[in-house]
Amino acid sequence: QVQLAESGGGLVQAGGSLRLSCACSDRTVSMYYMGWFRQAPGKGREFVAGINWNGGSTDYADSVKGRFTISRDNAKSTVSLQMNSLKSEDTAVYYCARGHRGGPWVPPKNVEEYDYWGQGTQVTVSS
Repeated sequence: QVQLAESGGGLVQAGGSLRLSCACSDRTVSMYYMGWFRQAPGKGREFVAGINWNGGSTDYADSVKGRFTISRDNAKSTVSLQMNSLKSEDTAVYYCARGHRGGPWVPPKNVEEYDYWGQGTQVTVSS
Protein backbone atom coordinates (compact mmCIF):
# COMPACT_ATOMS: atom_id res chain seq x y z
CA GLN A 1 0.00 0.00 0.00
CA VAL A 2 1.43 3.35 -1.04
CA GLN A 3 1.56 5.93 1.73
CA LEU A 4 2.09 9.66 1.37
CA ALA A 5 2.87 11.86 4.36
CA GLU A 6 2.73 15.65 4.21
CA SER A 7 4.53 17.94 6.62
CA GLY A 8 5.43 21.59 6.96
CA GLY A 9 2.04 23.20 7.34
CA GLY A 10 1.27 25.79 9.98
CA LEU A 11 0.19 29.33 10.74
CA VAL A 12 1.90 32.18 8.90
CA GLN A 13 1.21 35.85 8.36
CA ALA A 14 0.24 37.17 4.95
CA GLY A 15 3.35 37.75 2.86
CA GLY A 16 5.23 34.97 4.60
CA SER A 17 6.52 31.64 3.35
CA LEU A 18 6.12 27.96 4.07
CA ARG A 19 7.65 24.84 2.60
CA LEU A 20 5.56 21.69 2.42
CA SER A 21 7.12 18.28 2.01
CA CYS A 22 5.63 14.96 0.98
CA ALA A 23 7.36 11.69 1.75
CA CYS A 24 6.32 8.67 -0.28
CA SER A 25 6.70 5.11 0.96
CA ASP A 26 6.93 3.82 -2.60
CA ARG A 27 10.54 3.77 -3.78
CA THR A 28 9.35 3.64 -7.37
CA VAL A 29 7.67 7.03 -7.03
CA SER A 30 10.23 8.36 -9.49
CA MET A 31 8.17 6.72 -12.25
CA TYR A 32 5.01 8.71 -11.42
CA TYR A 33 3.84 12.28 -11.80
CA MET A 34 2.94 13.97 -8.53
CA GLY A 35 0.71 16.82 -7.51
CA TRP A 36 -0.31 19.16 -4.72
CA PHE A 37 -3.96 19.99 -4.18
CA ARG A 38 -5.79 22.03 -1.57
CA GLN A 39 -9.22 22.20 -0.06
CA ALA A 40 -10.62 25.18 1.78
CA PRO A 41 -13.65 24.90 4.09
CA GLY A 42 -16.84 24.51 2.09
CA LYS A 43 -15.01 24.18 -1.21
CA GLY A 44 -13.93 21.35 -3.47
CA ARG A 45 -10.41 20.04 -3.80
CA GLU A 46 -8.45 22.08 -6.31
CA PHE A 47 -5.20 21.63 -8.18
CA VAL A 48 -2.27 23.70 -6.96
CA ALA A 49 0.82 22.34 -8.71
CA GLY A 50 2.04 19.25 -10.52
CA ILE A 51 5.36 17.80 -11.59
CA ASN A 52 6.08 15.06 -14.07
CA TRP A 53 8.06 11.90 -13.30
CA ASN A 54 11.53 13.34 -13.84
CA GLY A 55 10.90 16.93 -12.82
CA GLY A 56 11.25 18.16 -16.38
CA SER A 57 7.77 19.63 -16.53
CA THR A 58 5.68 21.48 -14.00
CA ASP A 59 2.29 23.18 -14.01
CA TYR A 60 0.53 25.53 -11.64
CA ALA A 61 -2.88 26.92 -10.93
CA ASP A 62 -3.15 30.50 -12.12
CA SER A 63 -3.76 31.65 -8.55
CA VAL A 64 -0.31 30.48 -7.40
CA LYS A 65 1.88 31.06 -10.46
CA GLY A 66 4.96 33.06 -9.60
CA ARG A 67 4.52 32.43 -5.87
CA PHE A 68 4.68 28.65 -5.48
CA THR A 69 7.33 26.23 -6.73
CA ILE A 70 7.00 22.45 -6.87
CA SER A 71 10.07 20.22 -6.91
CA ARG A 72 10.99 16.61 -6.34
CA ASP A 73 13.92 14.57 -5.13
CA ASN A 74 13.51 11.09 -6.57
CA ALA A 75 16.51 9.77 -4.67
CA LYS A 76 14.70 10.59 -1.42
CA SER A 77 11.16 9.85 -2.73
CA THR A 78 9.99 13.31 -1.74
CA VAL A 79 8.05 16.14 -3.35
CA SER A 80 8.10 19.68 -2.02
CA LEU A 81 6.04 22.82 -2.43
CA GLN A 82 7.71 26.13 -1.68
CA MET A 83 5.06 28.75 -1.00
CA ASN A 84 6.03 32.42 -0.96
CA SER A 85 4.04 35.64 -0.68
CA LEU A 86 1.22 33.77 0.98
CA LYS A 87 -2.26 35.28 0.99
CA SER A 88 -5.25 34.68 3.22
CA GLU A 89 -6.97 32.92 0.31
CA ASP A 90 -4.22 30.28 0.36
CA THR A 91 -5.62 29.01 3.65
CA ALA A 92 -6.60 25.37 3.15
CA VAL A 93 -5.66 21.79 3.83
CA TYR A 94 -2.93 20.83 1.37
CA TYR A 95 -2.72 17.32 -0.02
CA CYS A 96 0.05 15.49 -1.81
CA ALA A 97 -1.04 12.99 -4.47
CA ARG A 98 0.57 10.38 -6.70
CA GLY A 99 -0.51 10.02 -10.28
CA HIS A 100 -0.08 7.26 -12.81
CA ARG A 101 3.10 5.64 -13.98
CA GLY A 102 4.73 7.67 -16.70
CA GLY A 103 1.85 9.83 -17.73
CA PRO A 104 1.76 12.92 -19.94
CA TRP A 105 4.64 15.36 -20.11
CA VAL A 106 2.49 18.04 -18.46
CA PRO A 107 1.02 16.71 -15.20
CA PRO A 108 -2.80 16.63 -15.16
CA LYS A 109 -4.90 18.99 -13.09
CA ASN A 110 -7.88 16.71 -12.54
CA VAL A 111 -8.33 15.03 -9.17
CA GLU A 112 -9.41 11.85 -10.98
CA GLU A 113 -5.95 11.50 -12.53
CA TYR A 114 -4.35 10.83 -9.13
CA ASP A 115 -4.55 7.49 -7.33
CA TYR A 116 -3.02 7.92 -3.87
CA TRP A 117 -3.42 10.77 -1.42
CA GLY A 118 -1.86 11.86 1.82
CA GLN A 119 -3.82 12.87 4.92
CA GLY A 120 -3.20 16.54 4.34
CA THR A 121 -1.52 19.35 6.23
CA GLN A 122 -3.23 22.55 7.36
CA VAL A 123 -1.94 25.89 6.09
CA THR A 124 -3.43 28.98 7.70
CA VAL A 125 -2.51 32.45 6.51
CA SER A 126 -3.52 35.31 8.77
CA SER A 127 -4.17 38.73 7.27
